[in-house]
Amino acid sequence: MLDTDFIFTRIQDFALLYGIRILIALFILIIGLWLINRITTLVYNVMTRRNMDPSLRPFLRNVLKVLLMVLLIIVVIGQVGLEVTSFIALLGSAGLAIGLALQGSLSNFAGGVLLLTVKPFKVGDFIETQGQKGTVSVINIFNTVIRTGDNKHIYFPNGPLASAVIINYDAQQTRRVDMAFTVDYGNNLAQVKNILLETALADPRVMKEPAPTAGISMLNEQSVTLYLRAWCERPNYWPLFESLVEKAKDRLVAEKVTLPYTRQEIRTTSGSSPYTSTPQQ
Repeated sequence: MLDTDFIFTRIQDFALLYGIRILIALFILIIGLWLINRITTLVYNVMTRRNMDPSLRPFLRNVLKVLLMVLLIIVVIGQVGLEVTSFIALLGSAGLAIGLALQGSLSNFAGGVLLLTVKPFKVGDFIETQGQKGTVSVINIFNTVIRTGDNKHIYFPNGPLASAVIINYDAQQTRRVDMAFTVDYGNNLAQVKNILLETALADPRVMKEPAPTAGISMLNEQSVTLYLRAWCERPNYWPLFESLVEKAKDRLVAEKVTLPYTRQEIRTTSGSSPYTSTPQQ
C-alpha cells in the first residue's frame, strides 16, 4: 500500500525547492532583461556622442545584446538547476555547424565589420576598386553598393572588398587636375607653356598654392605632348577640368599654335603602269 503522506511530503519538498529556484530564476530574468536594455542603450548613446559610423552603431548594439542575452540564459538555466555545461556544449556545436554552413557569409560579415571600423571610405565618396568606379551609396554588413556615373548600382561582397585595392578620390579636400595637350614640333614650346599657365591662372577655381605648372611630358614621332597641372577644391575637379580643356584649346587656336592632325600623303607618278595585260587571242 502506497504511503500517501510520504508521497505528498516529497512533492511538497520538490515544489518548495524548485518553486523557489524558478521564482529566483524569473526574478533574475526580469532584472537581466532590464539591465540589458539599459546597457545597450547606454553603449549606443556613447557611440553616438563619439560620432561613430551610423552604419556600425546598430550592428554593435545588436551584437552586444545577443551576447548578454546568451549570458543571461546560461545564468537562468544554472539557477533552475539544469546542467549548464551541456547547454554550453550544445551552443558550441550549433555555432560550429552554422559557421561551416555560412563560411562565405561570415567572410563578408567580417569584411563589413572591418570596413566600418577602418573606414577606407564612407557613404558619398567616389572610389575605384576591382575595375569599377562610382559613388558609395550604402555600406551594409555583408555588401557595399556603389552607383556608377550612368546610374547603375554595383554590389560588392565585403569579404573580397576588404582585401582589395581601393582608390578613394574624395579622401582629401583638394585634388590635382592633370591635362595633356599635343602640338606640332614647329611651335614655340615656351609660348605654348605660357598660354597653358595663363589659362589656368585666369580661372578663380585654380588654387594659387600649390601653383599650377606646365611642361613637356613626351616627344612623339610627329608631335610634342605638354602637360598642365592645377590644384583645386575637390568639388571643382570635373567642372574645372572640362573648362580648362575648352579654354586652353581656344587660346591655342587664337595664338596660331599648330595642332597636329592625321595626315595622309598620296604621290602619283607619270609613265606606264607597272601592271600590263596581254590581249587574249
